Amino acid sequence: MANDVQRLRERLATVVNLDHAAAVLGWDQQTYMPPGGARARGEQLATLTRLSHEIFTDQETAHLIDLAEQEVRSLPPESVDAALTRVARRDYDKATRVPASLVAELSRHAVEAHAVWVQARETADFPMFVPSLQRSVELSRELAEALGYEDQPYDALLDQFEPGMKTAQVRDIFTTLRPHLIELVQAVASSPVKMDAGILHQEFDEGKQEHVGRLIATRYGYDFTRGRQDRTVHPFETSFSRDDVRITTRFDKDFLGSSLFSTLHESGHAMYEQGVGEDLEGTPLAQGASLGVHESQSRLWENIVGRSRPFWEYFYPTLQETFPERLGQVPMETFYRAVNIVQPSFIRTEADEVTYNLHIMLRFEMELGMLDGSIPAVDANRVWDDLMDQYLGIRPPNDRLGILQDVHWSGGMLGYFSTYALGNILSAQFYAGALRAHPSIPDEIRQGEFATLRHWLSEHVYRYGRMDEPNTLIERATGSPLTIEPYLQYLRTKFGELYRL
Repeated sequence: MANDVQRLRERLATVVNLDHAAAVLGWDQQTYMPPGGARARGEQLATLTRLSHEIFTDQETAHLIDLAEQEVRSLPPESVDAALTRVARRDYDKATRVPASLVAELSRHAVEAHAVWVQARETADFPMFVPSLQRSVELSRELAEALGYEDQPYDALLDQFEPGMKTAQVRDIFTTLRPHLIELVQAVASSPVKMDAGILHQEFDEGKQEHVGRLIATRYGYDFTRGRQDRTVHPFETSFSRDDVRITTRFDKDFLGSSLFSTLHESGHAMYEQGVGEDLEGTPLAQGASLGVHESQSRLWENIVGRSRPFWEYFYPTLQETFPERLGQVPMETFYRAVNIVQPSFIRTEADEVTYNLHIMLRFEMELGMLDGSIPAVDANRVWDDLMDQYLGIRPPNDRLGILQDVHWSGGMLGYFSTYALGNILSAQFYAGALRAHPSIPDEIRQGEFATLRHWLSEHVYRYGRMDEPNTLIERATGSPLTIEPYLQYLRTKFGELYRL
Protein backbone atom coordinates (compact mmCIF):
# COMPACT_ATOMS: atom_id res chain seq x y z
CA MET A 1 0.00 0.00 0.00
CA ALA A 2 1.17 3.53 -0.73
CA ASN A 3 2.34 5.74 2.11
CA ASP A 4 0.43 8.87 1.17
CA VAL A 5 -1.38 9.05 4.50
CA GLN A 6 1.95 8.71 6.31
CA ARG A 7 3.40 11.54 4.24
CA LEU A 8 0.38 13.67 5.10
CA ARG A 9 0.75 12.77 8.76
CA GLU A 10 4.41 13.86 8.71
CA ARG A 11 3.55 17.20 7.15
CA LEU A 12 0.73 17.80 9.60
CA ALA A 13 3.09 16.95 12.45
CA THR A 14 5.20 19.99 11.50
CA VAL A 15 2.10 22.18 11.76
CA VAL A 16 1.10 20.60 15.07
CA ASN A 17 4.61 21.13 16.48
CA LEU A 18 4.56 24.80 15.52
CA ASP A 19 1.11 25.19 17.10
CA HIS A 20 2.31 23.52 20.29
CA ALA A 21 5.39 25.74 20.39
CA ALA A 22 3.06 28.73 20.14
CA ALA A 23 0.96 27.24 22.93
CA VAL A 24 4.02 27.04 25.19
CA LEU A 25 4.62 30.74 24.62
CA GLY A 26 0.93 31.43 25.28
CA TRP A 27 1.07 29.49 28.55
CA ASP A 28 4.18 31.37 29.63
CA GLN A 29 2.54 34.66 28.69
CA GLN A 30 -0.27 34.07 31.16
CA THR A 31 1.82 32.56 33.95
CA TYR A 32 5.43 33.81 34.15
CA MET A 33 6.11 36.40 31.44
CA PRO A 34 6.83 39.90 32.79
CA PRO A 35 4.29 42.53 31.66
CA GLY A 36 6.92 44.30 29.60
CA GLY A 37 7.29 41.29 27.33
CA ALA A 38 3.87 41.60 25.73
CA ARG A 39 4.88 43.37 22.52
CA ALA A 40 7.81 41.04 21.76
CA ARG A 41 5.71 38.00 22.66
CA GLY A 42 3.03 39.20 20.28
CA GLU A 43 5.58 39.28 17.45
CA GLN A 44 6.92 35.84 18.37
CA LEU A 45 3.47 34.29 18.37
CA ALA A 46 2.53 36.11 15.18
CA THR A 47 5.59 34.58 13.49
CA LEU A 48 4.81 31.05 14.67
CA THR A 49 1.12 31.20 13.75
CA ARG A 50 1.94 32.69 10.34
CA LEU A 51 4.49 29.94 9.62
CA SER A 52 2.07 27.25 10.74
CA HIS A 53 -0.67 28.71 8.57
CA GLU A 54 1.57 29.06 5.52
CA ILE A 55 2.83 25.47 5.75
CA PHE A 56 -0.64 24.08 6.27
CA THR A 57 -2.21 26.05 3.41
CA ASP A 58 0.62 25.35 0.96
CA GLN A 59 -0.19 23.49 -2.26
CA GLU A 60 1.91 20.56 -1.10
CA THR A 61 -0.55 20.00 1.74
CA ALA A 62 -3.44 20.07 -0.71
CA HIS A 63 -1.64 17.55 -2.92
CA LEU A 64 -1.04 15.19 0.00
CA ILE A 65 -4.67 15.43 1.10
CA ASP A 66 -5.78 14.57 -2.45
CA LEU A 67 -3.52 11.51 -2.49
CA ALA A 68 -4.57 10.45 1.02
CA GLU A 69 -8.24 10.68 0.07
CA GLN A 70 -7.61 8.19 -2.72
CA GLU A 71 -5.73 5.88 -0.38
CA VAL A 72 -8.37 5.78 2.39
CA ARG A 73 -11.36 5.13 0.13
CA SER A 74 -11.21 1.44 0.92
CA LEU A 75 -10.84 1.98 4.66
CA PRO A 76 -13.71 2.13 7.19
CA PRO A 77 -14.65 5.76 7.90
CA GLU A 78 -14.00 5.19 11.61
CA SER A 79 -10.34 4.27 11.01
CA VAL A 80 -7.67 6.70 12.17
CA ASP A 81 -6.29 7.25 8.67
CA ALA A 82 -9.74 8.00 7.24
CA ALA A 83 -10.56 10.35 10.11
CA LEU A 84 -7.20 12.12 9.81
CA THR A 85 -7.70 12.70 6.11
CA ARG A 86 -11.28 13.88 6.62
CA VAL A 87 -10.33 16.37 9.34
CA ALA A 88 -7.31 17.59 7.36
CA ARG A 89 -9.58 18.33 4.39
CA ARG A 90 -12.06 20.24 6.54
CA ASP A 91 -9.33 22.27 8.24
CA TYR A 92 -7.53 22.93 4.97
CA ASP A 93 -10.66 24.17 3.22
CA LYS A 94 -11.30 26.59 6.08
CA ALA A 95 -7.69 27.70 6.57
CA THR A 96 -7.12 28.51 2.90
CA ARG A 97 -9.88 31.09 3.10
CA VAL A 98 -7.98 33.08 5.73
CA PRO A 99 -4.96 35.19 4.69
CA ALA A 100 -1.75 34.51 6.59
CA SER A 101 -1.56 38.23 7.39
CA LEU A 102 -4.91 38.05 9.20
CA VAL A 103 -3.81 34.97 11.14
CA ALA A 104 -0.67 36.78 12.28
CA GLU A 105 -2.59 39.93 13.20
CA LEU A 106 -5.11 37.94 15.24
CA SER A 107 -2.27 36.35 17.19
CA ARG A 108 -0.39 39.62 17.66
CA HIS A 109 -3.51 41.42 18.82
CA ALA A 110 -4.43 38.66 21.28
CA VAL A 111 -1.14 39.06 23.14
CA GLU A 112 -1.17 42.86 23.24
CA ALA A 113 -4.87 43.06 24.14
CA HIS A 114 -4.40 40.51 26.92
CA ALA A 115 -1.83 42.74 28.58
CA VAL A 116 -4.24 45.69 28.36
CA TRP A 117 -7.09 43.55 29.72
CA VAL A 118 -5.07 42.44 32.75
CA GLN A 119 -4.36 46.06 33.69
CA ALA A 120 -7.88 47.27 32.90
CA ARG A 121 -9.40 44.45 34.94
CA GLU A 122 -7.13 45.15 37.89
CA THR A 123 -8.14 48.83 37.95
CA ALA A 124 -11.75 48.36 36.75
CA ASP A 125 -10.95 50.77 33.90
CA PHE A 126 -13.17 49.77 30.97
CA PRO A 127 -12.33 52.82 28.80
CA MET A 128 -8.71 51.59 28.80
CA PHE A 129 -9.89 48.34 27.23
CA VAL A 130 -12.33 49.82 24.68
CA PRO A 131 -9.81 50.18 21.79
CA SER A 132 -8.68 46.57 22.27
CA LEU A 133 -12.27 45.33 22.36
CA GLN A 134 -13.14 47.30 19.26
CA ARG A 135 -10.15 45.83 17.44
CA SER A 136 -11.15 42.32 18.56
CA VAL A 137 -14.59 42.85 17.05
CA GLU A 138 -13.15 44.26 13.80
CA LEU A 139 -10.79 41.31 13.41
CA SER A 140 -13.62 38.88 14.18
CA ARG A 141 -15.70 40.44 11.42
CA GLU A 142 -12.77 40.12 9.02
CA LEU A 143 -12.32 36.49 10.03
CA ALA A 144 -16.02 35.70 9.56
CA GLU A 145 -15.98 37.22 6.08
CA ALA A 146 -12.86 35.28 5.16
CA LEU A 147 -14.28 31.98 6.43
CA GLY A 148 -17.64 32.54 4.76
CA TYR A 149 -21.14 31.79 5.97
CA GLU A 150 -24.64 31.18 4.66
CA ASP A 151 -26.88 32.90 7.19
CA GLN A 152 -24.93 35.26 9.45
CA PRO A 153 -21.30 36.08 10.34
CA TYR A 154 -21.60 34.55 13.80
CA ASP A 155 -22.07 31.12 12.20
CA ALA A 156 -18.52 31.25 10.85
CA LEU A 157 -17.04 32.13 14.24
CA LEU A 158 -19.12 29.55 16.13
CA ASP A 159 -18.11 26.81 13.70
CA GLN A 160 -14.46 27.23 14.71
CA PHE A 161 -15.30 26.02 18.20
CA GLU A 162 -18.40 23.87 17.66
CA PRO A 163 -18.23 22.28 14.19
CA GLY A 164 -21.60 22.06 12.49
CA MET A 165 -23.45 24.20 15.04
CA LYS A 166 -25.43 27.22 13.80
CA THR A 167 -26.36 30.41 15.60
CA ALA A 168 -30.04 29.60 15.12
CA GLN A 169 -29.57 26.25 16.88
CA VAL A 170 -27.88 27.88 19.84
CA ARG A 171 -30.65 30.47 20.06
CA ASP A 172 -33.30 27.72 19.95
CA ILE A 173 -31.55 25.78 22.74
CA PHE A 174 -31.25 28.91 24.87
CA THR A 175 -34.85 29.94 24.18
CA THR A 176 -36.04 26.52 25.31
CA LEU A 177 -33.74 26.32 28.34
CA ARG A 178 -34.07 29.83 29.73
CA PRO A 179 -37.70 29.60 31.05
CA HIS A 180 -36.87 26.39 32.90
CA LEU A 181 -33.84 28.01 34.54
CA ILE A 182 -35.75 31.14 35.50
CA GLU A 183 -38.56 29.02 36.92
CA LEU A 184 -36.06 27.09 39.03
CA VAL A 185 -34.33 30.26 40.22
CA GLN A 186 -37.70 31.72 41.24
CA ALA A 187 -38.69 28.50 43.02
CA VAL A 188 -35.43 28.54 44.97
CA ALA A 189 -35.93 32.20 45.90
CA SER A 190 -39.42 31.35 47.22
CA SER A 191 -38.24 28.31 49.16
CA PRO A 192 -38.34 28.46 52.97
CA VAL A 193 -34.92 26.77 52.91
CA LYS A 194 -32.17 29.35 53.25
CA MET A 195 -28.52 28.42 52.80
CA ASP A 196 -25.39 30.35 53.69
CA ALA A 197 -22.04 30.20 51.90
CA GLY A 198 -20.28 32.32 54.50
CA ILE A 199 -18.02 29.49 55.62
CA LEU A 200 -16.33 29.61 52.21
CA HIS A 201 -15.56 33.30 52.58
CA GLN A 202 -12.90 33.15 55.27
CA GLU A 203 -9.12 33.33 55.12
CA PHE A 204 -7.74 30.05 53.79
CA ASP A 205 -4.00 29.57 53.41
CA GLU A 206 -3.26 29.49 49.68
CA GLY A 207 -0.59 26.83 49.98
CA LYS A 208 -3.05 24.52 51.71
CA GLN A 209 -5.67 25.32 49.09
CA GLU A 210 -3.21 24.24 46.42
CA HIS A 211 -2.37 21.06 48.33
CA VAL A 212 -5.97 19.88 48.70
CA GLY A 213 -6.84 20.75 45.10
CA ARG A 214 -3.86 18.79 43.84
CA LEU A 215 -4.80 15.85 46.06
CA ILE A 216 -8.33 15.70 44.63
CA ALA A 217 -7.17 16.17 41.04
CA THR A 218 -4.70 13.32 41.46
CA ARG A 219 -7.42 11.10 42.90
CA TYR A 220 -9.63 11.94 39.91
CA GLY A 221 -6.91 10.66 37.62
CA TYR A 222 -5.10 13.78 36.44
CA ASP A 223 -1.54 12.50 35.93
CA PHE A 224 0.92 15.04 37.32
CA THR A 225 3.85 13.15 35.78
CA ARG A 226 2.35 14.36 32.48
CA GLY A 227 1.08 17.71 33.73
CA ARG A 228 1.56 20.56 36.17
CA GLN A 229 -0.38 23.32 37.92
CA ASP A 230 0.45 27.04 37.94
CA ARG A 231 -1.21 30.31 38.93
CA THR A 232 -2.86 32.81 36.64
CA VAL A 233 -5.46 35.60 36.53
CA HIS A 234 -7.96 33.48 34.59
CA PRO A 235 -7.84 29.66 35.01
CA PHE A 236 -7.24 27.57 31.89
CA GLU A 237 -5.91 24.24 30.63
CA THR A 238 -3.48 23.87 27.78
CA SER A 239 -1.64 20.96 26.22
CA PHE A 240 1.53 20.62 24.18
CA SER A 241 1.06 16.85 23.75
CA ARG A 242 -1.01 14.18 25.49
CA ASP A 243 1.99 13.79 27.80
CA ASP A 244 2.33 17.49 28.68
CA VAL A 245 -1.07 18.80 29.73
CA ARG A 246 -1.08 21.78 32.11
CA ILE A 247 -3.66 23.52 34.26
CA THR A 248 -3.70 26.90 35.94
CA THR A 249 -5.70 28.11 38.92
CA ARG A 250 -6.71 31.45 40.39
CA PHE A 251 -6.26 31.60 44.17
CA ASP A 252 -8.15 33.87 46.53
CA LYS A 253 -7.07 33.68 50.17
CA ASP A 254 -10.51 34.90 51.24
CA PHE A 255 -12.61 32.47 49.19
CA LEU A 256 -12.00 28.73 49.16
CA GLY A 257 -14.37 27.99 46.27
CA SER A 258 -12.38 29.88 43.66
CA SER A 259 -9.26 27.72 43.65
CA LEU A 260 -10.97 24.49 44.68
CA PHE A 261 -13.53 24.29 41.94
CA SER A 262 -11.39 25.87 39.22
CA THR A 263 -8.81 23.14 39.92
CA LEU A 264 -11.46 20.43 39.57
CA HIS A 265 -12.77 22.13 36.43
CA GLU A 266 -9.42 22.40 34.68
CA SER A 267 -8.52 18.84 35.76
CA GLY A 268 -11.57 17.64 33.83
CA HIS A 269 -10.25 19.35 30.72
CA ALA A 270 -6.79 17.93 31.34
CA MET A 271 -7.92 14.32 31.75
CA TYR A 272 -9.67 14.57 28.38
CA GLU A 273 -6.42 15.65 26.73
CA GLN A 274 -4.35 13.04 28.56
CA GLY A 275 -6.88 10.37 27.58
CA VAL A 276 -6.69 10.95 23.82
CA GLY A 277 -5.63 7.79 22.01
CA GLU A 278 -1.87 7.37 21.77
CA ASP A 279 -2.19 6.62 18.06
CA LEU A 280 -3.51 10.16 17.52
CA GLU A 281 -0.48 11.89 19.04
CA GLY A 282 1.19 14.46 16.80
CA THR A 283 -1.89 14.87 14.56
CA PRO A 284 -4.79 17.34 14.46
CA LEU A 285 -6.94 14.53 15.91
CA ALA A 286 -5.20 14.72 19.29
CA GLN A 287 -7.61 17.23 20.82
CA GLY A 288 -11.25 17.48 21.86
CA ALA A 289 -14.10 16.89 19.43
CA SER A 290 -15.35 20.42 20.11
CA LEU A 291 -15.26 22.99 22.87
CA GLY A 292 -18.77 21.99 23.96
CA VAL A 293 -17.68 18.38 24.39
CA HIS A 294 -14.49 19.58 26.10
CA GLU A 295 -16.47 21.76 28.48
CA SER A 296 -18.77 18.86 29.29
CA GLN A 297 -15.82 17.06 30.83
CA SER A 298 -14.71 19.97 33.00
CA ARG A 299 -18.26 20.65 34.21
CA LEU A 300 -18.90 16.95 34.86
CA TRP A 301 -15.88 16.65 37.17
CA GLU A 302 -16.32 20.09 38.73
CA ASN A 303 -20.07 19.98 39.37
CA ILE A 304 -21.79 16.65 38.87
CA VAL A 305 -19.01 14.85 40.73
CA GLY A 306 -17.25 17.62 42.67
CA ARG A 307 -20.36 19.23 44.15
CA SER A 308 -22.17 15.97 44.88
CA ARG A 309 -23.00 14.70 48.36
CA PRO A 310 -21.18 11.34 47.86
CA PHE A 311 -18.04 13.23 46.86
CA TRP A 312 -17.99 15.32 50.01
CA GLU A 313 -18.90 12.38 52.24
CA TYR A 314 -15.48 11.07 51.25
CA PHE A 315 -13.38 14.25 50.90
CA TYR A 316 -14.79 16.52 53.58
CA PRO A 317 -12.81 14.94 56.45
CA THR A 318 -9.63 15.68 54.47
CA LEU A 319 -10.73 19.27 54.02
CA GLN A 320 -11.44 19.55 57.74
CA GLU A 321 -7.98 18.18 58.56
CA THR A 322 -6.45 20.71 56.17
CA PHE A 323 -8.37 23.68 57.63
CA PRO A 324 -9.26 22.63 61.19
CA GLU A 325 -9.62 26.18 62.49
CA ARG A 326 -12.08 27.08 59.71
CA LEU A 327 -14.00 23.87 59.06
CA GLY A 328 -13.22 21.54 61.94
CA GLN A 329 -16.54 22.21 63.69
CA VAL A 330 -18.62 22.70 60.54
CA PRO A 331 -20.86 19.69 59.69
CA MET A 332 -20.43 18.09 56.26
CA GLU A 333 -24.05 18.83 55.33
CA THR A 334 -23.52 22.52 56.04
CA PHE A 335 -20.47 22.58 53.77
CA TYR A 336 -22.27 20.59 51.05
CA ARG A 337 -25.10 23.11 51.05
CA ALA A 338 -22.68 26.03 51.02
CA VAL A 339 -20.98 24.83 47.81
CA ASN A 340 -24.40 24.32 46.19
CA ILE A 341 -26.14 27.54 47.17
CA VAL A 342 -28.21 29.09 44.36
CA GLN A 343 -27.71 32.82 44.37
CA PRO A 344 -27.26 35.27 41.48
CA SER A 345 -23.68 36.48 41.42
CA PHE A 346 -21.44 38.68 39.33
CA ILE A 347 -18.63 36.29 38.38
CA ARG A 348 -19.39 33.62 35.77
CA THR A 349 -16.65 31.21 36.84
CA GLU A 350 -17.99 31.24 40.40
CA ALA A 351 -21.69 31.06 39.50
CA ASP A 352 -23.87 28.26 40.82
CA GLU A 353 -25.13 25.49 38.56
CA VAL A 354 -28.63 26.93 38.16
CA THR A 355 -27.69 30.50 37.21
CA TYR A 356 -24.46 29.75 35.30
CA ASN A 357 -26.10 29.38 31.89
CA LEU A 358 -27.83 32.74 32.29
CA HIS A 359 -24.33 34.27 32.34
CA ILE A 360 -23.64 32.51 29.04
CA MET A 361 -26.89 33.67 27.44
CA LEU A 362 -25.95 37.23 28.35
CA ARG A 363 -22.58 36.88 26.64
CA PHE A 364 -24.18 35.28 23.59
CA GLU A 365 -26.43 38.32 23.18
CA MET A 366 -23.46 40.64 23.70
CA GLU A 367 -21.40 38.90 21.04
CA LEU A 368 -24.20 38.99 18.48
CA GLY A 369 -24.76 42.67 19.18
CA MET A 370 -21.10 43.65 18.99
CA LEU A 371 -20.67 41.70 15.77
CA ASP A 372 -23.66 43.28 14.01
CA GLY A 373 -22.84 46.74 15.35
CA SER A 374 -25.93 47.21 17.49
CA ILE A 375 -23.70 47.24 20.61
CA PRO A 376 -20.76 49.65 20.09
CA ALA A 377 -17.65 48.77 22.05
CA VAL A 378 -17.72 52.10 23.88
CA ASP A 379 -21.19 51.30 25.27
CA ALA A 380 -20.63 47.58 25.90
CA ASN A 381 -20.17 47.90 29.66
CA ARG A 382 -23.50 49.69 30.07
CA VAL A 383 -25.27 47.10 27.93
CA TRP A 384 -23.62 44.37 29.99
CA ASP A 385 -24.91 45.88 33.23
CA ASP A 386 -28.43 46.16 31.80
CA LEU A 387 -28.40 42.53 30.69
CA MET A 388 -27.11 41.43 34.10
CA ASP A 389 -30.11 43.17 35.62
CA GLN A 390 -32.43 41.56 33.07
CA TYR A 391 -31.03 38.03 33.32
CA LEU A 392 -29.95 37.83 36.96
CA GLY A 393 -31.56 40.76 38.74
CA ILE A 394 -28.26 42.30 39.86
CA ARG A 395 -26.02 45.12 38.60
CA PRO A 396 -22.22 45.00 38.90
CA PRO A 397 -20.82 47.75 41.14
CA ASN A 398 -17.84 48.13 38.81
CA ASP A 399 -16.54 46.82 35.48
CA ARG A 400 -14.06 44.46 37.14
CA LEU A 401 -17.05 42.47 38.37
CA GLY A 402 -18.81 43.12 35.10
CA ILE A 403 -17.60 43.15 31.53
CA LEU A 404 -13.89 42.93 32.39
CA GLN A 405 -14.12 39.61 34.24
CA ASP A 406 -13.52 37.31 31.24
CA VAL A 407 -10.32 37.04 29.21
CA HIS A 408 -11.90 35.78 25.99
CA TRP A 409 -12.69 38.99 24.13
CA SER A 410 -9.16 40.29 24.62
CA GLY A 411 -8.10 37.32 22.50
CA GLY A 412 -10.75 37.97 19.87
CA MET A 413 -12.58 34.74 20.75
CA LEU A 414 -16.09 35.74 19.72
CA GLY A 415 -18.29 32.69 19.17
CA TYR A 416 -16.71 30.83 22.09
CA PHE A 417 -19.02 31.47 25.04
CA SER A 418 -22.05 29.47 23.91
CA THR A 419 -19.95 26.29 24.08
CA TYR A 420 -19.90 26.66 27.87
CA ALA A 421 -23.67 26.22 28.05
CA LEU A 422 -23.56 23.34 25.58
CA GLY A 423 -20.93 21.76 27.84
CA ASN A 424 -23.20 22.04 30.87
CA ILE A 425 -26.01 20.33 28.99
CA LEU A 426 -23.74 17.58 27.71
CA SER A 427 -22.14 16.96 31.11
CA ALA A 428 -25.45 15.61 32.41
CA GLN A 429 -26.08 13.66 29.22
CA PHE A 430 -22.70 11.92 29.38
CA TYR A 431 -23.03 11.24 33.11
CA ALA A 432 -26.48 9.73 32.60
CA GLY A 433 -24.97 7.44 29.96
CA ALA A 434 -22.23 6.36 32.36
CA LEU A 435 -24.82 5.67 35.10
CA ARG A 436 -26.90 3.50 32.80
CA ALA A 437 -23.84 1.37 32.15
CA HIS A 438 -22.57 1.46 35.75
CA PRO A 439 -25.24 2.26 38.37
CA SER A 440 -22.63 1.76 41.10
CA ILE A 441 -20.75 4.98 40.22
CA PRO A 442 -22.27 7.16 43.03
CA ASP A 443 -21.38 4.52 45.63
CA GLU A 444 -17.85 4.34 44.24
CA ILE A 445 -17.54 8.13 44.45
CA ARG A 446 -18.62 7.85 48.09
CA GLN A 447 -15.54 5.66 48.59
CA GLY A 448 -13.25 8.06 46.74
CA GLU A 449 -13.06 5.80 43.69
CA PHE A 450 -13.38 7.33 40.23
CA ALA A 451 -11.85 4.70 37.96
CA THR A 452 -15.16 3.30 36.63
CA LEU A 453 -16.46 6.72 35.60
CA ARG A 454 -13.11 7.78 34.16
CA HIS A 455 -12.81 4.49 32.22
CA TRP A 456 -16.30 4.93 30.73
CA LEU A 457 -15.44 8.46 29.64
CA SER A 458 -12.11 7.28 28.25
CA GLU A 459 -13.77 4.57 26.19
CA HIS A 460 -16.67 6.70 24.93
CA VAL A 461 -15.19 10.21 24.70
CA TYR A 462 -11.50 10.73 25.47
CA ARG A 463 -9.78 8.20 23.24
CA TYR A 464 -11.51 9.38 20.07
CA GLY A 465 -10.07 12.87 20.26
CA ARG A 466 -11.30 14.72 17.22
CA MET A 467 -11.93 11.68 15.04
CA ASP A 468 -15.70 12.23 15.07
CA GLU A 469 -17.97 15.19 14.56
CA PRO A 470 -19.48 16.19 17.93
CA ASN A 471 -22.97 14.94 17.03
CA THR A 472 -21.61 11.53 16.05
CA LEU A 473 -19.62 11.16 19.26
CA ILE A 474 -22.52 12.30 21.46
CA GLU A 475 -25.06 9.96 19.90
CA ARG A 476 -22.72 6.96 19.95
CA ALA A 477 -21.82 7.54 23.61
CA THR A 478 -25.29 8.35 24.97
CA GLY A 479 -27.74 6.89 22.47
CA SER A 480 -29.23 10.23 21.44
CA PRO A 481 -28.26 13.61 19.96
CA LEU A 482 -27.71 16.57 22.26
CA THR A 483 -30.77 17.01 24.47
CA ILE A 484 -31.51 19.27 27.45
CA GLU A 485 -33.65 16.68 29.27
CA PRO A 486 -30.90 14.92 31.34
CA TYR A 487 -29.58 18.33 32.35
CA LEU A 488 -32.98 19.60 33.47
CA GLN A 489 -33.66 16.36 35.33
CA TYR A 490 -30.31 16.63 37.09
CA LEU A 491 -30.94 20.23 38.18
CA ARG A 492 -34.52 19.60 39.30
CA THR A 493 -33.59 16.48 41.26
CA LYS A 494 -30.55 17.94 42.99
CA PHE A 495 -31.89 21.37 43.82
CA GLY A 496 -35.41 20.12 44.42
CA GLU A 497 -34.00 18.02 47.25
CA LEU A 498 -31.77 20.80 48.58
CA TYR A 499 -34.50 23.44 48.58
CA ARG A 500 -37.49 21.13 49.17
CA LEU A 501 -39.20 22.18 45.96
